[in-house]
Amino acid sequence: MAIEVDLYSDTVTRPTLEMRRFMCEADVGDEQKHEDPTVNLLQEMVAELLGKAAALFLPSGTMCNEIALRVHCRHGEEMLAHKTAHPIHFEGGGPAALAGVNVQALDGPRGQYDAATLEAAIRPDNRHMPRSRLAWVEQTSNLGGGSVWPLDKVRAVTDVARRRGLSTHVDGARLMNAVVASGISAQEWAAPFDSAWIDFTKGLGAPVGAAIAGSRDFIAEAWRLKQQMGGAMRQAGIIAAGGIYALRHHVKRLAEDQANAKRLAEGLATLPGITLDAATVETNLVFFDLTGALDAPAAGEHPHGRPRPADHTRRHPPRRERPGHRARPRGGAGGLPRLSRAHGSLSPASGERVG
Repeated sequence: MAIEVDLYSDTVTRPTLEMRRFMCEADVGDEQKHEDPTVNLLQEMVAELLGKAAALFLPSGTMCNEIALRVHCRHGEEMLAHKTAHPIHFEGGGPAALAGVNVQALDGPRGQYDAATLEAAIRPDNRHMPRSRLAWVEQTSNLGGGSVWPLDKVRAVTDVARRRGLSTHVDGARLMNAVVASGISAQEWAAPFDSAWIDFTKGLGAPVGAAIAGSRDFIAEAWRLKQQMGGAMRQAGIIAAGGIYALRHHVKRLAEDQANAKRLAEGLATLPGITLDAATVETNLVFFDLTGALDAPAAGEHPHGRPRPADHTRRHPPRRERPGHRARPRGGAGGLPRLSRAHGSLSPASGERVG
């Protein structure tokens, strides 16, 4: 049976019909000559949102991260990041291949390290060692289960970095989830960092793109690297329009995702063979461990032991997940509600969101 609502990841969101129309009607020009009015508008919006002097539209969040590494660091210098950070695991070895940067992985619970850990990890001035150059924060932490770094911890970490002469960068792939969960503005979250970026393709539901922000000098160098790495485009306003629409219409709706994630976690936590502390679910990511076999009869019961209606019964073989691995919850399993995707319910017939 086809999955009606795919909860594997917020990367499988699809643009709404309204977003598609807005993209089709976008004014365009040559982005490389700074003549695309839609790209220019999106960059201005992101710079204002994050409180930076300028911003740059890029094809992906990975390119945002790799460009940041290359602007902040020279070959042989070192980035300090939590051991679960995206560039360490999910960017194809980009820090080494593209930036020539050494990575020191830091420990800490739920994808976060503290100021004391950073302080202890910064290298002494010794020609035998790589020079510590960049402190890296991922907000929210993906492999940390969508955890939100507290603002006080962010400020303490970046204070140490500045005092020790390091640049600072925030991977903001899910920064807007932190904004919605905390009530703290994106500008306030980004303020302690030299560079910051947001993604449009996850919970915000756009099909392509991210934008990085920083000082004018930072963005000028980022533009050069964008060109060099094949990220410069032409009439890019068509895809940039998706980001504009998302920022105007989809940010507040992240609260729905996060409420649904909490509801999913609370239901999963009642099932036998699942280890999950629902209290740790802060945003839109739900991680759990399978500690035993979750067979069809067990999954066919409501959390409180009441049998599910026969026409809703689904049978799937037991699944095993690696500890900490993000499972693909199936809509409706265990009597849980069928949850909406990022920005509205799905029509089973068309796969398009309605409402």
